[in-house]
Amino acid sequence: MNSLLNIFWLGLKELRSLGSDLVMIFFVIYAFTGTIYVQATGTSSEVNNASIAFVDEDQSALSKELMNAFYPPRFQISEAISAMDVETAMDEGRFMFVVVIPPLFEANLRAGRHPDLQLNIDATAMQQAAIGAGYIKNIINSRINSFFARTDVSAPEPINLVIRRLFNPNGETSWFASVVGIINQVTLLTVILTGAAVIREREHGTLEHLLVMPLNAFEIAMAKVWANSLVILVATALSLFLIVETVLQVPFAGSVLLWFSGVILYLFFATALGIFLGTISRSMAQFALLIILVVLVLQLLSGGSTPVESQPVWLQYLTFFLPSRHFVSFSQKIIYRGGGISAVWPQFLMVAAIGLAFFTYSLIMFRKSIAVTK
Repeated sequence: MNSLLNIFWLGLKELRSLGSDLVMIFFVIYAFTGTIYVQATGTSSEVNNASIAFVDEDQSALSKELMNAFYPPRFQISEAISAMDVETAMDEGRFMFVVVIPPLFEANLRAGRHPDLQLNIDATAMQQAAIGAGYIKNIINSRINSFFARTDVSAPEPINLVIRRLFNPNGETSWFASVVGIINQVTLLTVILTGAAVIREREHGTLEHLLVMPLNAFEIAMAKVWANSLVILVATALSLFLIVETVLQVPFAGSVLLWFSGVILYLFFATALGIFLGTISRSMAQFALLIILVVLVLQLLSGGSTPVESQPVWLQYLTFFLPSRHFVSFSQKIIYRGGGISAVWPQFLMVAAIGLAFFTYSLIMFRKSIAVTK
């Protein structure tokens, strides 16, 4: 009972210490609000508001039909320019795409020939350029077919492929990026808060004050675990409900309570990692370098940015022992697919087992550090 009280009061001390650090508070708030919003909306894998122009050397009904086939939100309203202005306009960045329709284009198509269209692309916007070229090709082919068929109704295909998406039916990048952003911030901020708390006590001399009290390493470590986990848990909840669901309007397919139960399990590992890095670091500068080396690797190999299946086979076996991989896995199952406990219990078990093992190791290192300090 005394041990639990010690952990409780030490945790309150951690919260008061964090409350007095205004820079860290601002960092946590911004990380779970502004960073999530910018990450979700700042980049996109879809073509959006792309500028396009046409050089119409055919002046036929079909060429005018092709010019009218492009409209917002994927493309801006197309503009007509002359062939002499193409190079200057693209050098000035006025257009991302310029389509050149050659003379007698419609006549050659009607005669059964296969005339070429020239598509000029500003490749400095690499992702938009690559995806936009495919969009333009499909739009032009579709409009040519409907123009000569005199109808928008196409003949039935031998095989009709119907794609239905339960989550994110329109394939909006922000829906996936916002959730991945929260997952990454949980890992990053938990490690930073916990490790910084260990280093701050060492630098300010408060660790020596704790050592003269009837406390042990387990109580000191557990106080840091529950206090910093509580801060991250509250920040995650606010970010999920205010930024992701309210501002970005991203739905949550599964059980919120189940996902937060998994987050609590993962926070146990992340705080243990923070204690470990804070213990082996001699200064805040060393700790910052270790954050870059360790947390960045965890995020890249977790499967949030790229699928685990795309990694080399030998690396997949290694990442199986990373709790971040299982955290991303059960988050995707719950949030995207609406999975229940029957679908995610293996990931929950792995996160709990690895977290407990790593916490035990971190506690041993922390106890040795305290013994050296004494």
